[in-house]
Amino acid sequence: MNRLTTSRGELELTRHPEDPRDPLRAWDAADAYLLRHLGEPADPGQVVIAFDRWGALATALAAHRPAQISDSHLAQEATRANLKRNGVDADAVRLLSTRDDPPPRADTLLVRVPKSLALLEDQLHRLAPSLRPDTVVVGAGMVKEIHTSTLRLFETIIGPTRTSPAQQKARLIFSTFSAPAGGAANPWPLSYALPGGIGPASGRTVVNHAGVFCADRLDVGTRFFLAHLPRTTGPVTIADLGCGNGVVGMSAALDNPEATIVYADESHQAIASARVNAPPGAARFLLADGLTGVEPGTVDLVLNNPPFHTHQAVGDATAWRMFTGARRALRPGGELWVIGNRHLGYHVKLRRIFGNCEVMASDPKFVVLRARKGRR
Repeated sequence: MNRLTTSRGELELTRHPEDPRDPLRAWDAADAYLLRHLGEPADPGQVVIAFDRWGALATALAAHRPAQISDSHLAQEATRANLKRNGVDADAVRLLSTRDDPPPRADTLLVRVPKSLALLEDQLHRLAPSLRPDTVVVGAGMVKEIHTSTLRLFETIIGPTRTSPAQQKARLIFSTFSAPAGGAANPWPLSYALPGGIGPASGRTVVNHAGVFCADRLDVGTRFFLAHLPRTTGPVTIADLGCGNGVVGMSAALDNPEATIVYADESHQAIASARVNAPPGAARFLLADGLTGVEPGTVDLVLNNPPFHTHQAVGDATAWRMFTGARRALRPGGELWVIGNRHLGYHVKLRRIFGNCEVMASDPKFVVLRARKGRR
């Protein structure tokens, strides 16, 4: 639990899922700077908040009934929890995903700069038709998150842009909508052909929505994983955990057309990409924290390339949740296959959770590990 002081008083905020051991706050100096700048707006009109990481902005501005646009299922769940924690009616904030149509009009647009420049580009293009010359557009981020390329997107898609002085290593971005003439169209989604030598998915074209990891190419880690995936036969259930664009689940489905593939991710953009890329066959698309929502003991194989960061924070909390969730979802005798950078030491965590871990493939940078759920 941590408190954010605003002009309306203190808010109690947490991340999601809530973990009392988590030392990271559910807000940062950029959120506080933006709220100080806004003060108590008399009549902000329709407020739209993009990329509110844990609901701090939506909770603070709930009296103005804002619309929150997020790619993150976890951020949306955090917003719901923080509204309830602070005694705010859940209907006070309209929760939208990055795949939903934005509100037709935005009188005040607040943008927490996301880690993905592509996602920012996509959403600014999608929001631009909702803006007017008198729309108040304010971006916010930590200084390390705001680059020349960030400002160029605001300038190109929205209009004239300037920045504030830095405060507590945070900075604000101010843009004036001017419907820039001759602006480029939204380039997202992108598509590309997969390389050869990666198993059943070799040469297939995949579609990637903005914000999905390595959306314009196949990353080297996934390429190594695809070349060493386990073979399956028959009507098994396989989970592509943290599926991204779903290419790992796609390969598993092409290898075994009788399999049911569960594509699971907390990103709306990822699930949308996986839906497009999934080959014909039995499939389930799960927007969730890991495999939450999957019945325990119902999965035969989990394939996982876990992230080791959340926004700008680096840590192993997400990997831990994925590994423990995979163990819960697996049938006795089921297997979790994980790829990771060698230095991350996932074998230590897997041995603690499963009691076993075996190296199935490795190169100087990556290692593919297998952990098996005991038969009891």
